[in-house]
Amino acid sequence: MAQHHEQGAYARGIRKVRTAPIQQVGPGHRNSYILEPGLWEEHDPFLFLAEDWFRRGSFDLHPHRGIETVTYVMEGKLEHFDTKTNQIDYLLPGDAQWMTAGRGVIHKEDPAPGETVHSLQLWVNLPRAHKMTEPYYQNLRSADMAVRSEPGATIRVFSGSSGKAKAGTRNIVPVTMVEFTLEPGAAVKQELPGAYNGFLFVLEGEGRFGRDGTKGETRSVLFLDSAEGHERSEIELAAVTKLRALLYAGQPLREPVVAQGPFVMNTYEEIVQAYEDYRNGKFA
Repeated sequence: MAQHHEQGAYARGIRKVRTAPIQQVGPGHRNSYILEPGLWEEHDPFLFLAEDWFRRGSFDLHPHRGIETVTYVMEGKLEHFDTKTNQIDYLLPGDAQWMTAGRGVIHKEDPAPGETVHSLQLWVNLPRAHKMTEPYYQNLRSADMAVRSEPGATIRVFSGSSGKAKAGTRNIVPVTMVEFTLEPGAAVKQELPGAYNGFLFVLEGEGRFGRDGTKGETRSVLFLDSAEGHERSEIELAAVTKLRALLYAGQPLREPVVAQGPFVMNTYEEIVQAYEDYRNGKFA
């Protein structure tokens, strides 16, 4: 039965590959846009993905509305504070935080004293019906994460599922976020709904991706082709050298996007309202 299942899945290819450059933003802060902001339709439901290497003081208290942020810490100890809970929390390497800003949060993410943090932060757009939802946080601890094991492969599931491993993460927009660690010569397939839009980011190593075996190496961003019209799809990853890669895929919203600063809404009027509400102390 499972065999028939796989044969029915559309084998996705890679439609585009880019290399994400790194830039110096300021003292003690380097940044790279894995997904560049502004390409709302192409990346839907994702707004951007930023990679940062930063020290304490790089980001101060700031607000958000209309989005979710997914912060994955790869190195260092990250301190998180928000005005909703008024508590300090910590994320360690391998941990992630899924923050639903909804109608408004004010928070700060700062490396612990003396630490340099290397992190990835994804912005997920919220649909019109959920822009003003009550804010909440989910800390995804490395030790508690669902893991799928295959010959020569370990797959950590932050959100969604991989094989029989399923994350308990609560999603408003359905998102699959998984990290693959493959030994040289190992290959795995990841199933995705055909409607999902997505991409891979190679953290280290070299691999072949998709039905045509498109090459990807450290810092490559590989965009999946569309599987529109297919209920199921799958993407294959094969390691040439030891490979670490992240897959992000989600259900597109197909709604208008108006973004300004830390706010992402559907109309300019809603952006003006967001700034007004923030100034008037109406955020959590």
